[in-house]
Amino acid sequence: MTNKSLPSPTLVYDIGSHRYLNITARCTLRCQFCPKHNGSTQVHDYDLSLNKRITAVDIIPLLGDVTEVDEYVFCGFGEPTLNLECLLQVAHTIKARGGRVRLNTDGLGNLFHRRNILPELSQCIDSISISLNADTPEGYQQHCRPKLAGSYDALLEFIHQAPQFFSQVQASAINGLSNVDISRCRNIAEQNGVTFKQRELDKIG
Repeated sequence: MTNKSLPSPTLVYDIGSHRYLNITARCTLRCQFCPKHNGSTQVHDYDLSLNKRITAVDIIPLLGDVTEVDEYVFCGFGEPTLNLECLLQVAHTIKARGGRVRLNTDGLGNLFHRRNILPELSQCIDSISISLNADTPEGYQQHCRPKLAGSYDALLEFIHQAPQFFSQVQASAINGLSNVDISRCRNIAEQNGVTFKQRELDKIG
C-alpha cells in the first residue's frame, strides 16, 4: 500500500502576472457556488485548504521579488478581512518594497469588525474588488448564505463608502445565477461610482 502524502497548503500562488495571498479559510459567507462548499479546495493546480491560523510571519518570507509580478492580490477561499492584522502587516510590507496590492473582499469587513476598516485598508492597498453577487437581499440570501444579520445592507454601504478611500474600486457579480439580474447589479455598482465586473459561473481564478 502506497503512503501518499497530501499536498501542502498553498499560502502564496501565482496565476498569470498576479501573485495571490491565501491568508484565511474563515468566511462571513457560505456561497453555494464556492468550490469549497462543493467538495473542492483547488484553484488551478493549487490546494488552498488551511488547517491553522495564518500570520504575517507565515506569508512575508514567501512574497518574493515585487518586480516579478504586476500586483499582489489577497484572495483565497476565505474572506481576507477576517484576518485583518495579518492582511495589514503583509500589505504594508509589500508597499514598503514598492509593490502593488489589491484586495478581493465580500464587503462585510465593517459589519464583522463593527467599525469602519476602510481607512486602515486604504493606507496599504491600491485597489479593492468587492463581491456584490446579487441585486436583491433575497438573491443574496439564496446564493451567498451570509452568517451575519444585515449582511446585504452592510455590503451595499461598503460599496458606497469605498470610493471615498480608494481611487480604484470594482464590484463584481456572477452571470448565470438564478434570480439575479446582472444588469441591475451593474447599475448598483455604477450608481455608487465604482467599476462593474461581470464574472461567469463556474469560472474560478
